[in-house]
Amino acid sequence: MILFKKAGELEEYLEKHKQDFRSAGFVPTMGALHQGHLSLIERSKKENQLTICSIFVNPTQFNDQTDFQKYPVTLEKDILQLHDAGTDILFLPTAEEVYPAGMHHLEGYNLGYLETILEGKYRPGHFQGVCQVMYRLMSIVGPVNLYMGQKDYQQCLVVNQLIKLKKLPATLIICATLREPDGLAMSSRNLRLPPHDRQKAVEIFKTLQFMKSQINGGSLDEIKAIANKRLTEHGFRTDYVEIADPETLELISNWDGRRPLLGVIAAFYNDVRLIDNMIITLN
Repeated sequence: MILFKKAGELEEYLEKHKQDFRSAGFVPTMGALHQGHLSLIERSKKENQLTICSIFVNPTQFNDQTDFQKYPVTLEKDILQLHDAGTDILFLPTAEEVYPAGMHHLEGYNLGYLETILEGKYRPGHFQGVCQVMYRLMSIVGPVNLYMGQKDYQQCLVVNQLIKLKKLPATLIICATLREPDGLAMSSRNLRLPPHDRQKAVEIFKTLQFMKSQINGGSLDEIKAIANKRLTEHGFRTDYVEIADPETLELISNWDGRRPLLGVIAAFYNDVRLIDNMIITLN
């Protein structure tokens, strides 16, 4: 595995060796890696001749600076895991490398409806930061295929919108959420959960399962209300418990019994915010 810290040096290397590989897969991360990240590396290695991973905790996508300061950092362990997984290149830039002109007056992106709901509503400015860093990273790496996890469902849709807006020559491949044996979605934020809170966190997954088991035609308001109450009674503070269209994230209150649905939840347990989602019908 080759490690680059300078954007220019990585770009020079990729240009020099572009005849040596037909396709490059890219896995962008913020570190604190887990098996979910490594599964993206594994898939990229199967589908590309070169696999590049980045680790960069992007300050522009944190609307809560306390959250940014508390984001877990496990760099030495991350590097070892990526090496053992067979990653070809690790890009480990500083903020100055990602944002050479500084972080003020960065480009804005027209994300439409996606920026007004769910994560967009509760984390204002978050998706602008996601687009700023992703456009910069993809401009440096120039991947054919981009790999991201389904757990960050709305973020995947935002990045796909970015690809279309900027006409980037890359295909986004969304990979299934990996879960712990009890069902908790793998997440870097899980490292911030003490043992008792970690045991409680699985209630988000169980609530999604409940929603899936109860779904039927007509109004969905009661199911969402009961699901929200379940989480509150287990000590969560919810941002949202919703049912949406998987393709557009349009929020749905009445179901025709046919269209696919997606259950989405964001909730705090103490000061750790967790998100998860589940396709709750395929008919």
